[in-house]
Amino acid sequence: MLILGLETSCDETGVALFDTERGLIAEALHSQVDLHAVYGGVVPEIASRDHLRRLLPLIRQVLREAGTEKADAIAYTAGPGLTGALMVGGGMANGLGLAWGCPVIPIHHMEGHLVAPMLEENAPTYPFLALLVSGGHTMLVWIEALGAYQVLGCTLDDAVGEAFDKTAKLLGLGYPGGPALALLAESGDEQAWQFPRPMINREGFDFSFSGLKTAVMLKVRESDDLESTRADIAASFQRAVVDTLVARTLKAARHQNADRLVIAGGVGANKLLRSELDQHFPGDVFYPRLRFCTDNGAMIALAGALRLTDGEKPATILATARWALDSLRRPAAIA
Repeated sequence: MLILGLETSCDETGVALFDTERGLIAEALHSQVDLHAVYGGVVPEIASRDHLRRLLPLIRQVLREAGTEKADAIAYTAGPGLTGALMVGGGMANGLGLAWGCPVIPIHHMEGHLVAPMLEENAPTYPFLALLVSGGHTMLVWIEALGAYQVLGCTLDDAVGEAFDKTAKLLGLGYPGGPALALLAESGDEQAWQFPRPMINREGFDFSFSGLKTAVMLKVRESDDLESTRADIAASFQRAVVDTLVARTLKAARHQNADRLVIAGGVGANKLLRSELDQHFPGDVFYPRLRFCTDNGAMIALAGALRLTDGEKPATILATARWALDSLRRPAAIA
């Protein structure tokens, strides 16, 4: 069966076609970075309008590349995300579902990220521990099976990607700040400043990055010549973040006796994070390829294929700005 996946949760319009027998056969992605850069962050109304403008042409492109006129089912991101942006994808999915006479499958955005490594040849098997790190989320999740999720820990304030972006802004870097900061850090001394490693010795598996962000802000204010020190600040900040993520992840892995670890979300593309986990995690570490770390249609199409039995007749558009991951259930066929 052919599953069309639509991703419109924030500032990237993703479309993909997944064949349950052949795997991913076509995908396309449009980024809105240039539109939002002038504002230093995502503007929800602009995001919604651009999704509306880009989505149908991308669908036509993907179907054309796949050599087909329609799909057998349509999966769309139903949340969490920007409500207006989600409505665009949900409206398109339900409209096409009515036109094609096929079911639609609402997908949790975070579940899409969690299954993204399964697009690779070396795919993880259940159960596994997942570190989900993005601009909006930072959490450790124990996964027994698709839809069987136990959230072990999450951020108490800023998500790690948000902390990267805010710190990049303090350093005068452009938007999006995370990749720019990581690039700048490559030319800095990560031992120049000893920033705090928040929560690293606390019980449990939660994260906090607001104190670290404040420490960087104070250091920036103290600097008489930011241009000459910002690479060192960037490198020291990144090292503090990665040390924190790795320490909490290894602690959770020991607690769960995990020998498989999945890294998902945009921050999962960070080179230092990957290097440290590869070096220190005693089992197997699984990542999606770099272009599938950030938001994309392929992960939504795959999640739709895995949840085919949850397909519904086109009717009500589901767009949920907040949606707890551990509220999900296993697909109907294996419930």
